Amino acid sequence: MLHQSLDELRLKADILPLQSEPRLLTRAERRERWAQLLDRHDVPLIPFQRIETYSKTARGSLRVDHGPVALAYDDPVLRADGLAGDTLGDACAYFELSPGLAHRLLCDCQYRGTMTGPKVAAKLRAAEHGGIFWHVLNWAFHRNR
Repeated sequence: MLHQSLDELRLKADILPLQSEPRLLTRAERRERWAQLLDRHDVPLIPFQRIETYSKTARGSLRVDHGPVALAYDDPVLRADGLAGDTLGDACAYFELSPGLAHRLLCDCQYRGTMTGPKVAAKLRAAEHGGIFWHVLNWAFHRNR
């Protein structure tokens, strides 16, 4: 092993100071990172099955292999930022998804045919950019609960 001083290393590489606390991603950054992962995923995803039929408590513990939430949890950046697990409840807490939005993004009844990453990413981006359509649907979902 070759020992070198910091001055010698600075000639060969950029030396950055350690940050005491890493900056956490904003909600928009978390959702966009997830959307980017989804866009790159070129095989079908497995949606949650009929999440609206579960109680609020049971809904939070739902999980599915090879689904959009599992894909997010596989990402080291999102895990390091605070995504605690691959359950629906973990996703709702971390990505700040309302029950209505989670249903529209992740439930099988929202997809005709196959759920794909780009389809989920498009819905996620539409919701993030505040389309009035999403707000009306969210209000209607909660009103009927």
